[in-house]
Amino acid sequence: MKKSNEAAISRVILATGISSVVTQLLTIREFLAQFQGNEIVIALILFVWLILGGMGTLLARFAGKKLKNITVLGYLSLILSALPPLQMMSIRLTRDLFFTHGSSVGFYSILGYSFFLMSPYCLILGFVLPFSLFIIRLNSPDFSGARVYIIDNIGDISGGILFSFILVFLASPMQAVFISNLPLAIAAYMLFPSNRRLGLNALFSMFLVFLILLSGMILEPYSLRPKEGLLVHYRESLYGRITVHKNREQHTLFEDNVPVYSSHNLVNAEETVHYPLSQTLRPKHVLLISTDGGVTKELDKYALNTIDYLEINPEILKVIFKYNLVKKIPALNAISMDARAYLTNTEKAYDVIMINLPEPYTFQLNRFFTHEFFRLTRNHLTTNGILSFSVQGYDNYMPEIRRQKISSLHNTVSDTFKHVLLLPGQKIYFLCSNKMLNPDIPVLLSEKNISTEYIHGYYYGNLTQKRINDLNSLVDLDTVKNKDLMPNLMRLVFSQWFEKFSSSPVLFLAILCGVYLLYFIRIRKEEFVIFSTGCYTMAFEILVIFAFQIYFGYIYFQIGVIITIFLAGLLPGAIIGKKFIRNGRTFLAYGDLLLLFFTGLFALSLMTVGEYLPMVFFLLFGLAISLVCGFQFPIALNLHKDDNPAATRFFSADLMGAACGIIFTSILMIPFIGILWSILVLFILKSLSLLTIVVGLKK
Repeated sequence: MKKSNEAAISRVILATGISSVVTQLLTIREFLAQFQGNEIVIALILFVWLILGGMGTLLARFAGKKLKNITVLGYLSLILSALPPLQMMSIRLTRDLFFTHGSSVGFYSILGYSFFLMSPYCLILGFVLPFSLFIIRLNSPDFSGARVYIIDNIGDISGGILFSFILVFLASPMQAVFISNLPLAIAAYMLFPSNRRLGLNALFSMFLVFLILLSGMILEPYSLRPKEGLLVHYRESLYGRITVHKNREQHTLFEDNVPVYSSHNLVNAEETVHYPLSQTLRPKHVLLISTDGGVTKELDKYALNTIDYLEINPEILKVIFKYNLVKKIPALNAISMDARAYLTNTEKAYDVIMINLPEPYTFQLNRFFTHEFFRLTRNHLTTNGILSFSVQGYDNYMPEIRRQKISSLHNTVSDTFKHVLLLPGQKIYFLCSNKMLNPDIPVLLSEKNISTEYIHGYYYGNLTQKRINDLNSLVDLDTVKNKDLMPNLMRLVFSQWFEKFSSSPVLFLAILCGVYLLYFIRIRKEEFVIFSTGCYTMAFEILVIFAFQIYFGYIYFQIGVIITIFLAGLLPGAIIGKKFIRNGRTFLAYGDLLLLFFTGLFALSLMTVGEYLPMVFFLLFGLAISLVCGFQFPIALNLHKDDNPAATRFFSADLMGAACGIIFTSILMIPFIGILWSILVLFILKSLSLLTIVVGLKK
């Protein structure tokens, strides 16, 4: 009976790991889709997930003593397997109940909303892992906490691999929920004793869970129906959720609930095309980085040889031509590739490069508005070539943060181009070149015999010389430039987000600092080492995610791979660590020294050859970091007696540290001090941990 209970509970721990990682990744993607999210939203969801998990683990320390019954574990695990579809549906269906339909949502609103919706699942998830250890130890008192940690890691890694390499390609979100949670339900059912009453209750509970999981798949299409119009297309692509809504005769393509293509947008199409092309004598080759409805129709008015149109998401290319959102013209050459990767690997030169992207509200977009990217575009322009891009305009008054954004962009692009012309309107257009630029667009178009509706009819009424001069006079030449590793625009975006909702992150950070200060007062020195390791690991996971965005641009799919890699090293690390527990203090210090070495190596690599680092570098780095962190956990646990209270404290310290690393790195360090200074802060943190080991821990 003893061995069979161990095996049955181990299966539950394994299945819980699979379920939790798949559910976590799906939850992140769902919040990104519902809240037009950026990396801050990813960090918020991970933070809430870990904080709630830590609270659940602490709850097990107290409530677990009174509930030491394998049947309780069985029911909790069944509930856990049924909650993911309910959580996913709640995110989709209750957003408009809590917030105005179509409105943007602030930091605190997302924080509170995610905390509310994720609490049931995450609290039980955090409770179940240490509680499983308590149940095993009823019959096997010598069963180590490190062994549970290892089994859980195997499940986590399996879940990450299942999602990142199979489910993301073959299954919809609710199908993935069904596939990943059914094994947990079966493993939980097998925990129940074979007596008749409990057996019938367990069978009924199992049937109810199966029904909930099945209902999620059946109801999935209905949960995505728009409030207005019809849903005519839906697909979960590797880069985001693609939907097409039809309202009367107009089709609009949404990516993660953000409208990115519309079949009718005359003003934007004319300004995007004719502002830059009017400046060139005889343009022949144009590079179009993303597009919009009507742009290619306007481009067709020029005798162009080639129009290379770049779109990273191949699903978008299929949809825009299927629903005639973009007109096919003979010169158009649609390429499914990231723009930075394309320009890095091509030798082709263009007369005009048009960046037709939204202004940066994510690191993925910010990478197209940095000094490094502007320099890359200059290398692919002809002698008198033009670079153009736009950001949101203003009416009569420009808020200070928007002025700083315009100034930062102007100062950044001026480093690369001798002449920068800013044109006001519904959008502010930047025309950049090494030749003189003429703001009299209608005259230039008349000389080329190019006909337009909006520009010829309204340009002089909207873009007076006074307005152009006023806009250019607002530029502050002292504003910090925007760079890959010092993303000043993202700091401004973050500040603007809070200003829009008349709030500030200071209150949140102050409360968080107070909570962590109280936590530090109560924990032992061994727990601080695990706390710092958890903090360091998740902070570097966020750093790798952000760096990955900068250099490769796509995270919606790759975030699953990155999280899986950071999980993959924990298992072999923990197995190796168990063999070095006798000289624990020494090897714990060696682990911190290795982490300090990796920190320095990462910073040096980004500073010297960051643009040329291959994808595998970031993945191998994440694997190395997680391996050392996994190595430290069983050693630190063994330095303090491996009893039930110690296990809950160490599991909780790991989760609380991870939450701390995520939130402070993503909302404070990276936006305000940049990636390199953030790495320095983590170096200092691990140095303090090493100091604690050397002078504080007893042999």
